[in-house]
Amino acid sequence: MTPKYPHITVTLTGHDGNAIAILRICRKAAREAGLPDDEITAFIAEAMANDYDQLLQTTMRWFDVV
Repeated sequence: MTPKYPHITVTLTGHDGNAIAILRICRKAAREAGLPDDEITAFIAEAMANDYDQLLQTTMRWFDVV
């Protein structure tokens, strides 16, 4: 499955795996790639809509995760 933004790579390996850290990494990568604030807000809302699994699945749907 191709992510929504395949040109944005998020490196999660080797980092703290808690939800706040993952959101921070994703938000930083999205901002650096020039995503508009409303898209970043939409990602965060979707990622936080449920549990940790939802966060990981949303991250993989939106970005290239390594």
